[in-house]
Amino acid sequence: MLEACKISYAHKKFSILENIDVSVNYGELLVIVGPNGAGKSTLLSMLANEMKHGEEPITFKKKTFEEWDQKELPLHKAKFSQQNSNDIPLTVTDVVMMGRYPYFNSVPHQTDLDAVMKSMEETDVLSMKDRDYNTLSGGERQRVHLARVLAQLENNIAHKLVFLDEPLNNLDVLHQHKILHTIKNFTELGNTAIVVLHDLNLAAQFADQVLLLKKGKIVSHDKPEKVFTKEIISKVYNFPCTICLNPVNQNPLIIFGT
Repeated sequence: MLEACKISYAHKKFSILENIDVSVNYGELLVIVGPNGAGKSTLLSMLANEMKHGEEPITFKKKTFEEWDQKELPLHKAKFSQQNSNDIPLTVTDVVMMGRYPYFNSVPHQTDLDAVMKSMEETDVLSMKDRDYNTLSGGERQRVHLARVLAQLENNIAHKLVFLDEPLNNLDVLHQHKILHTIKNFTELGNTAIVVLHDLNLAAQFADQVLLLKKGKIVSHDKPEKVFTKEIISKVYNFPCTICLNPVNQNPLIIFGT
């Protein structure tokens, strides 16, 4: 689905990413984890073609981003970012409808309205569809923008790609799990998701592959049980931990502290 080689990035001579190789398969959920300042969000932006990534091209469905028709590309890939405007004088429905802008010129079609309703239901914001966006809490706004991204990719195209930068911020436990189940269901249809998370246990539970970064370099890129070991996690986070098996699903369960 996506392949990138030798991604490097520096700002004012400070190295943020160094020689990163990433390959993500169709139908895969890749979770990027690492301490603060590891370069997770920068890597996600570069993979999404939002930043210059050096001389080596990034290929998406075996084509470079430059080879894609820029009107067609938003139908195949979308990105959820951490930073969104705090002042949007629109209703929730209107904000989610932004995700459908690539599909119509002035007036949305019925398919656009259906896509918006479906995505709002998936993110549990349908009940607030007529509310002013500016009256929402941080977690509610987060879910509205997730609905917008999901609405953008609601089409009959096979093998779509979504980038999500810390989509669980401000969400309670219930909605964290609901959103991750929605993302997992998306990948089980043959689509791909690349997600930045801070919660290692949620990464262990939902990821097919985990990419662990530290100071702009890949420490490990493998299945969760290969990445989340006592030795690797204690060293990367500079804090002792214990690894046991989650009794519910047998995934690694990380407990920090002595």
